[in-house]
Amino acid sequence: MQWSLEQIRLFVSVAEGQSFSAAARRLNRVQSAVSSAIALLEADLGVRLFERSSGRQPRLTAAGAALLEEAREVLRQCERLEGRALGLVRGEEARLRLAQDEAMPYQPVLDSLEALARRFPLLEVQLASGAQGEVARKLLERRADLGLLFHHEQMPAALERQRLGAIEMVTVCGVGHPLAAAGPVDRRELARHRQLLMAPQDSHYPGGEQISPAVWRTDSFYAMAELLMRNLGWAWLPRHVVQYPTYRSQLVELRSDWTPPPLVVELVCRRDEPLGPAANWLAGCFAEHLQAIG
Repeated sequence: MQWSLEQIRLFVSVAEGQSFSAAARRLNRVQSAVSSAIALLEADLGVRLFERSSGRQPRLTAAGAALLEEAREVLRQCERLEGRALGLVRGEEARLRLAQDEAMPYQPVLDSLEALARRFPLLEVQLASGAQGEVARKLLERRADLGLLFHHEQMPAALERQRLGAIEMVTVCGVGHPLAAAGPVDRRELARHRQLLMAPQDSHYPGGEQISPAVWRTDSFYAMAELLMRNLGWAWLPRHVVQYPTYRSQLVELRSDWTPPPLVVELVCRRDEPLGPAANWLAGCFAEHLQAIG
């Protein structure tokens, strides 16, 4: 087929305006050139697009009506191609691969991604979630461009990090656990019961201090919440995890004489791969939404 984008543009214009002359004026063409281009398009496609009667407006044939939306999509795809190319010329990323800790508060993440879609509509985004340590591994192995994770001391030297905000930690147990009915609990009382901690032992996450001699470990705050619901111990969890609908009625927040400092949320990337415009903009958006929930 030898049809051109110009012919497709003329076809859509005539169909929407129901007039060859109106399409010619809108596109700064002579009417005969428009009529000729449509005739050549019909010949290339092998179908008649318009019914033409003397003195009457052109009407789409059944074939023309069927192909009109396809023609519009061709033009939309051309606009996307031009927009993507312009973004690349300006230095914008074609794709952004975001990896996040699975326990990251979902509302700031979703709000930020929604805003990103409006600001960079042609950007391809790939979102992955994982337990502790997986985000950093994805960045180190170049399987992610940007990471959202909770601060811990043993960050690989190849990664650059930026503080975005903080999330409150609370002391919790299951509703059937003995501590649930104990009222205010001190450090000595907590030490009498099994403690759930993040793994591995050298993770250096806030709340990683071992108080009880009996300890279970997991690499996921959500896995920890599941164990708490079965009254298998007590733990420090991010408040937003405790408030998750599945856990809200099954976990009890304890009044204690000591709670860990807030979890610091960090944006992380490889030191040898500076962030592009979309990633930098997203970082600011994350920080804004995290502060809103704080």
